[in-house]
Amino acid sequence: MKTLITLMAACILIAGCKTNQDGSQATGEARKVGVKRILLVTGVDHPAHNWRQTAPALAKALRADRRLDVTVTEDPNFLASPQLRQYDAVVIHFMDWQVPDPGPQARLALQRFVRAGNGLMIVHFGCGAFEEWDDFVHMAGRVWDPNMRAHDPHGAFTVTITDGEHPITRGLTSFETTDELYTCLAGETPVRMLATARSKVDNLDYPMAFVLEYGKGKVFHCALGHDVVAIENPPAAELFRRGCAWTAGLPPVPKGK
Repeated sequence: MKTLITLMAACILIAGCKTNQDGSQATGEARKVGVKRILLVTGVDHPAHNWRQTAPALAKALRADRRLDVTVTEDPNFLASPQLRQYDAVVIHFMDWQVPDPGPQARLALQRFVRAGNGLMIVHFGCGAFEEWDDFVHMAGRVWDPNMRAHDPHGAFTVTITDGEHPITRGLTSFETTDELYTCLAGETPVRMLATARSKVDNLDYPMAFVLEYGKGKVFHCALGHDVVAIENPPAAELFRRGCAWTAGLPPVPKGK
């Protein structure tokens, strides 16, 4: 009888909690008002991009906005999971270099996720996350074109804020960074340009940050973020943070407010 009572108590305890994808326990209480769940997807990239270092740096930058509850997954195939619906926005921080992209199920799930009104943020080489998916350009706005020159030599350049009226960039000023100035983004999907940078190689301006809508969802695409130094650069980190908040349906706020 004592054993039976113990088993019944254990069952009640298990029924009263829920395990999330990241292993944390949810007690069934309602999520805090104004807090959005963000899924940062990483785990594979070009050898020049050390995602094991940059993913934690990016997660830390986003978590500086306490309204962003960031979970990190190192498996891009998680995008095909039904658990994707638990999140308010996805951050793509991976690139399918020498491996297949997550595949048709993940593509369809991500399409449905964003079209339904959830957010999407794409960082640096995330522009090539779905190289085998031609329609990715309609969601990402611009994608990596391997036939174009990849980027200027790694070094310092100015990121020019070209639209100071958008909620993401309102109040921000142009800033200096040390990063890769991408010159490899291609596509004709209509976007709203927020920031550009001028190449020291060909003296042309290239997109560094822009937004678009995909169905009911909001997309923020930023070409910055080659390494930890680039991500932790305060104005770049604030740009990432504001962009993520905006995609999740939150009003972007300056750091520390």
